[in-house]
Amino acid sequence: MSIQTILVIGAGQMGSGIAQVAASAHRKVLWHDLSLALIDKGMLAIRKHLERSVAKGKLTEEAKESLLSRILPTGDIEQAAEVDLVIEAISENMAWKTALFRKLDEICPPDVILATNTSSLPITEIAAATTRPSQVIGMHFMNPVPVMPLIEIIRGLETSQIVFDTVFQLSKELGKTPVEVQDFPGFVSNRILMPMINEAIFTVYEGVATVEAVDTVMKLGMNHPMGPLELADFIGLDTCLSIMEILYEGFKDAKYRPCPLLRKYVKAGRLGRKSGQGFYTY
Repeated sequence: MSIQTILVIGAGQMGSGIAQVAASAHRKVLWHDLSLALIDKGMLAIRKHLERSVAKGKLTEEAKESLLSRILPTGDIEQAAEVDLVIEAISENMAWKTALFRKLDEICPPDVILATNTSSLPITEIAAATTRPSQVIGMHFMNPVPVMPLIEIIRGLETSQIVFDTVFQLSKELGKTPVEVQDFPGFVSNRILMPMINEAIFTVYEGVATVEAVDTVMKLGMNHPMGPLELADFIGLDTCLSIMEILYEGFKDAKYRPCPLLRKYVKAGRLGRKSGQGFYTY
């Protein structure tokens, strides 16, 4: 299958990055959100990112404008009927995702692939909301999408081999390194990362060390580019809590119990960088 036209749904940080990367690979990108104002904001962010690349000599002005011309904002989800692949990048909410996939299933021709950028929710459950579970797959991009090379490619229970092969090859053409992962809570990345972040929060909660000390130990002792608490702020503490709850619910194992301090910060609105305060102040 040849993927030439992609619909990206969601104008947040992940959707913006996916739209940019797809356009960089010379794909036509339709970009949809419930609010065109959010897409305008996303387009501005992409333009600023590309202008920095031009200033550094990594991209020509002509290439920048050509890339931007391949991203077409749309407020009409019915245009999903015109694409080869849909990549959903909305909030991590199962009810919202399954409702969207049911809608896409009604609009899209039977051969269109429906992909989700979920970081932890079951692909099989999302696929079950459609009449085409063999055409549903997970494409978990890493944040920030234009920089991070990895994509976890997650098969649902019914995902066909041709769909998997098509998405795996497309990921390479997007300049990424795809890795096959099976459909279990958190996949690989978040099943390993989030418990580490959660345990780092427990060390602060229990008074083992300060926030700065925990991050320094992991950066200087383990050669991590960011400390786990700094990384949690970057990801968003609400997102970290949501993923830990999915792991806890999915495995029914106490080792995935979210730290009470994480819950307290989220309830207080201390969500990290996006709110101006988390474990650090921004």
